[in-house]
Amino acid sequence: MSKIQSTKELLQAAQLSRRSVMKAAAAVGAVGLSAPLVTRNALSSSGELNLLMWSDEFPGDVIPNFEKATGIKVNQTPFSQNEEQINKLQATGGEGFDLCQPTVSRAPQFKDIDVTAPYDMNKLKNTGKILPSMLKASEDLWKWDDGLHHLPHCWGSEALSFRTDLYKGDLSKLSFGSLWQEDVKGHTQGRGHSFLLGIGLWWDAEGKMPSNRMLDSYKDEDSFKKLWDPILAFAIEHKSWVKQFWDSADNTKSGLMENDVWLGQTWDGPPLTLKKEGKPVSYQAPKEGAIVWIDGITMIKAAKNIDQVYEFLNYLHAPEVSAAVADGSNYNPVIEGADALTSEAFKKNFQDAYPGDALKNLWPWPAEPSWFAELRSQYEAKFKAA
Repeated sequence: MSKIQSTKELLQAAQLSRRSVMKAAAAVGAVGLSAPLVTRNALSSSGELNLLMWSDEFPGDVIPNFEKATGIKVNQTPFSQNEEQINKLQATGGEGFDLCQPTVSRAPQFKDIDVTAPYDMNKLKNTGKILPSMLKASEDLWKWDDGLHHLPHCWGSEALSFRTDLYKGDLSKLSFGSLWQEDVKGHTQGRGHSFLLGIGLWWDAEGKMPSNRMLDSYKDEDSFKKLWDPILAFAIEHKSWVKQFWDSADNTKSGLMENDVWLGQTWDGPPLTLKKEGKPVSYQAPKEGAIVWIDGITMIKAAKNIDQVYEFLNYLHAPEVSAAVADGSNYNPVIEGADALTSEAFKKNFQDAYPGDALKNLWPWPAEPSWFAELRSQYEAKFKAA
């Protein structure tokens, strides 16, 4: 199957809604820029921009090329988890930042903290290049009375990464349940809440605990507890299987390369970066379906550098730049035409990650209301503290 065919299949399989925010996406990647690309205007050689950002989503020359082309200095404040970002914005009221990077499913929580601002769509020159499925994902959840508060930046998944020289399981039967088999006891990694979700998806697929692919847990708190209580009990009983809980791209990599992790439930970017570097690491969707997310860019209500915000966004929405983001991070871009600019290594990694019908079986993170996020964090804390 070609990369372009994969893209079309994924887009055709999509049915976007408020409960299914992004079964559509593009199988895409990137190459480095041969020259800085920027939509120039009268303000394109001055000022600064304060960016609250995922630690690995602006790789390589993406920001340096923008600074060189515009003279705009980008002050970078990295974070590794949405909770860290939300807490920082709550503590400051957004002061000191112009842009932040919410995952699309976190819209209810960001609406609650009320620190974001709508975009002036007339100042955005390249939104027509955003894949319609990606833009719709933002519009479905982030379009409030005063306008659109979110634009997609990249998309990726959470599935299973493994050491090709140490993990001996059958890859044709790879499952979230594989993390709890005897052959990997003491050699797995994951985020606390992702481990718990993965158990639920595994049990639903096996018919052990039907849950509508865990979507029933989003109905209300009682429904959540009914499903997550037995999952938590199982996870605590099997905690000795866990070598480490990861919380960033860097310690995901170190778990695989330095801390004797053989199999993990992780994001795609870190293991695929290792794979592209020639390390004995790979990444693959399990039979229950890869968990999919879209990270975006949102303007802060307290932003001081408004013209620089739009200059930066117009730059990011060029296919060459979106492609460079992907090839450096190994997450997938959201701009039409970026497919053609991907490296051959990126294309092969994508195809290896989603074999067979995997693109038709994606599991998108649903919108997470505040009660859900708070309750889930309690269950995660109990698991990690056990």
